[in-house]
Amino acid sequence: MSVLRLALDLPLTDFNLHADLTLPGRGVTALFGPSGSGKTTLLRCVAGLARGQGRVEVNGECWQDDARRVFLPVHRRPLGYVFQEPSLFPHLSVRANLEFGLRRIPPAERRVGWDVAMSLLGIGHLLERGPERLSGGERQRVAIARALLTSPRLLLMDEPLAALDAARKQEILPYLEGLHRELEIPVLYVSHSREEVARLADHLVLLDRGLVTASGAVAEILARTDLSLTRDEDAGVLLETRVEAHDEIHHLTRLAFSGGCLWVNHQQRAPGEMLLVRIPARDVSLALEGGGPSSILNRLAGTVSGFAEAAHPAHCLVTLDVGGCLLLARITRKSRDQLGLIPGMAVVVQVKAVALLA
Repeated sequence: MSVLRLALDLPLTDFNLHADLTLPGRGVTALFGPSGSGKTTLLRCVAGLARGQGRVEVNGECWQDDARRVFLPVHRRPLGYVFQEPSLFPHLSVRANLEFGLRRIPPAERRVGWDVAMSLLGIGHLLERGPERLSGGERQRVAIARALLTSPRLLLMDEPLAALDAARKQEILPYLEGLHRELEIPVLYVSHSREEVARLADHLVLLDRGLVTASGAVAEILARTDLSLTRDEDAGVLLETRVEAHDEIHHLTRLAFSGGCLWVNHQQRAPGEMLLVRIPARDVSLALEGGGPSSILNRLAGTVSGFAEAAHPAHCLVTLDVGGCLLLARITRKSRDQLGLIPGMAVVVQVKAVALLA
């Protein structure tokens, strides 16, 4: 079975980093938490750049086991590391930067070929340019390609989009999604962005002051109301939907899931294709009846499952069962009391906005 096993302890200035994790050996695992929670330090321990005590095993390969006095230095760990800043060699062309990574691996051991990296990152037309002639997004794509050309057993990405503006982030996210779909290399991905985590990750690890507070499938963790993550302004759930039809007149697309249908802005997707969407709790309202006209197109039949605390004392989170899917609504406590909401009550779930992710 392909798994990453991390059991690491490291005393830090303000707290002790302690992580005991068994993670999927493929796909993207996101490390998420506030600044200073230990995310980057954990990544550096996995890379061998920081010396935590314990064990690191990557799909059956032991990189560290202090009980057996095993510790591979960073240059002997088959990993790729992508930092916030691309760190390309300024005196070399894009081609030469990439060849630097490729030359580290004997031809017989290369798992990611030149043409594959060029195609996945869309950088073939940039090869003769110098780094100074690249945009921020282009530089980061080159840095990712260079890391891939070392044929890593594990790819570490430390907030690779943090230095980019919103437009450049949207430019590079589809390339990261392509890596996720096309490659079997497991990725540990540090991010402060919930959107990045929702779009890219399969598994989510929450860190707070060096401790793991939760670890599991990303959709499951984002829906847990016992975690502080779900109580802030960006709380929401993920749904997997299927493209059902297009309304060409009104430029809309209808998505189907087990709880009904959702209308979204028109998508260039064929009927039957799957789309991952995120529904923010702040964009869900509740009513006891839904028969009258409304500007809200997405009205679904649901049942109140329970309540949870929200970040602001005036609000609460309502958990809802919509056709077997969990949705969250953030409403005021006054609205809850005026509607007389109790667990088991049938309600109309009105979804004002749907964020398309993939």
